[in-house]
Amino acid sequence: METEIASELLPFCRIYKNGRVERLSGTEIIPPSPDATNDVVSKDVTYSPEHNLSVRLFLPHKSTCNNHHNSNNNNNNNKLPLLIYIHGGAWIIESPFSPIYHNYVAELVKSANCLAVSIQYRRAPEHPIPASYEDSWSAVQWIFSHADGSGPEEWINEYADFNRVFIGGDSAGANMSHHMAMRAGQEKLNPRIKGVAIVHPAFWGTDPVDEHDVQDVEMRRGIAEVWEKIASPNSVNGTDDPLFNVVGSDSDFSGLGCDKVLVAVAGKDVFVRQGLGYAEKLRKSGWGGDVEVVVEEEEGHVFHLQNPSSENALRFLERFVEFITGSGTDVL
Repeated sequence: METEIASELLPFCRIYKNGRVERLSGTEIIPPSPDATNDVVSKDVTYSPEHNLSVRLFLPHKSTCNNHHNSNNNNNNNKLPLLIYIHGGAWIIESPFSPIYHNYVAELVKSANCLAVSIQYRRAPEHPIPASYEDSWSAVQWIFSHADGSGPEEWINEYADFNRVFIGGDSAGANMSHHMAMRAGQEKLNPRIKGVAIVHPAFWGTDPVDEHDVQDVEMRRGIAEVWEKIASPNSVNGTDDPLFNVVGSDSDFSGLGCDKVLVAVAGKDVFVRQGLGYAEKLRKSGWGGDVEVVVEEEEGHVFHLQNPSSENALRFLERFVEFITGSGTDVL
């Protein structure tokens, strides 16, 4: 086999001259759990036969039990909030089936007592941007095809409360979550999305957003390289592509198609100023919803996934859960 390396982008991938792509992390996968693991059951369902793409669904085990004997739950039915999750990994690595994402989404589902649908999308470099955005949107549409209770997937028909739909993601997935909410607004997605969780978003641009943003030329070049060489080589404006340069571009947020947004940033994350700039831009945009910002000063990028049992990660999990359940600051 051809072993000559054409390009290498650590820690993500190597590309060989014969076109083969070797991912250097985020390749491990674990199967879904049809039997309750940690009080959650999960299964994989194909949403795009054309591209061979699936979603992984997660359901609290007690919901499946309650189905068989009527529990005295407040709703007199089994409807649960629905979380649509878009994973991170620089558009290049990871999947809903990676241990890191399987375990985190399962924990969210258990803690928030919600149904979650974690989206698989085509990844760069084999499928450069905008494939991942197109796939994520087609998954959202597939999920919403169940809103009247007659979609192809029984768990969504039976358990999803379409008045309480949330989209969330981290890093590249947070970037895509924003764009899904923008598209939901433009296309008048119905029912309306309740909330969007933007966690450590991968937003960037050629120029720093403020004097506290990363000034280091090498570091800025490194991030630009991931976008321009691997993730989105077809972008006309490089890192100033409005898909990436969400904060610095003149894109209008006023039509964001949801009622509330949670923006989470970490003080030692290279994207921290972008995340804070995003929340500020959203507040000034004329969009009428609520913005909540969570800052963890002493932590780095996706610390809650790297070390999920740490005190700060558990505290953030609690905030994420409150955002979904409507407890805490959100008054219903």
